[in-house]
Amino acid sequence: MSQDDDIQAVQQLSQAYQTITGELSKAIVGQQEVIEQLMITLFARGHALLVGVPGLAKTLMIRSLADSLSLDFNRIQFTPDLMPSDITGTEVIQEDKTSGTREFRFLEGPIFANMILADEINRTPPKTQAALLEAMQEHQVTIGGQRRALSEPFFVLATQNPIEQEGTYPLPEAQLDRFMFNIYVDYPDEEEEFQIVRRTTVDVNAKLVPTLTAEQIIDLQAIVRKAPVADHVIRYALKLVRNTRRDKGDVPDFVRDYVTWGAGPRASQNLVLGAKARAVLHGRYHAGCEDIRAVAVAVLRHRIITNFNAEAEGVRPDDIIRRLVEAIPTTDDETPGGGKLPEVFRSADAGEAAGA
Repeated sequence: MSQDDDIQAVQQLSQAYQTITGELSKAIVGQQEVIEQLMITLFARGHALLVGVPGLAKTLMIRSLADSLSLDFNRIQFTPDLMPSDITGTEVIQEDKTSGTREFRFLEGPIFANMILADEINRTPPKTQAALLEAMQEHQVTIGGQRRALSEPFFVLATQNPIEQEGTYPLPEAQLDRFMFNIYVDYPDEEEEFQIVRRTTVDVNAKLVPTLTAEQIIDLQAIVRKAPVADHVIRYALKLVRNTRRDKGDVPDFVRDYVTWGAGPRASQNLVLGAKARAVLHGRYHAGCEDIRAVAVAVLRHRIITNFNAEAEGVRPDDIIRRLVEAIPTTDDETPGGGKLPEVFRSADAGEAAGA
């Protein structure tokens, strides 16, 4: 693909983002930051966990996103009695009426779709939660010793209720780390809540128009991967992550005071990928430190484990991340606005090798 084609693709992705956001606004009031983070996850080939109290349209938001894209969509309602085979599928014996022979036939589970809504994922036991691990990481499932590939693109968007913990199974750290973003869905402000009530108490159903196909999304994901990131931006992301590890190097005192375990290398990868996707969605041709800062909380909040001191003093992972962002300065050699294209997009390898 030529440089001109890449420039056009960036413009196309930025325009698609605006179009999809416009479609979602027909069904969703406000939540612009949440929608942006969902779109970043989508085009960065990631998965997202949405956390918020009931009634904040988490499920509606994901379903509306699926409706605005031409993708296969399945919803899995997680319950305490859900089994792994209920997600991945199972083999059944079926008789051939012509020959009278019997053979195993695989029945696909709901995981075989482009977009999966894992609703209330903390309602089901770890054995069933683990059924998602291979699918999320490898985009495949193994059943009866046979690997079965999932359709591309593939996303898992899960919801979780943070206030009702009785009878729930908190996600293990290994599975939390598979989620690129932990997106916090907050209460709407007064005007937004007024619009929600006005819209939802009349007999009007918003119809969303699909804007992108699966093939187009895959092509646009490749453009995000090709977006270059300068070395100083990568080092800024690394410094953010490495400063969450209390026993490694010269970290701030508040990290030593409040953190038990910090984020791993996957956090650094997701910071850079998220920054790339955010930059391209906003029509810029390379990611900067400001993009890293913008996605830092969503990437790191579920990868930092706080200690008893933090709990006793009401210090949350979000507070620690924001203090880190304030404490670690950015460099001054970024291109203002990130709008010019200094021989980037030659290829993914060339861009990474140049580091510019």
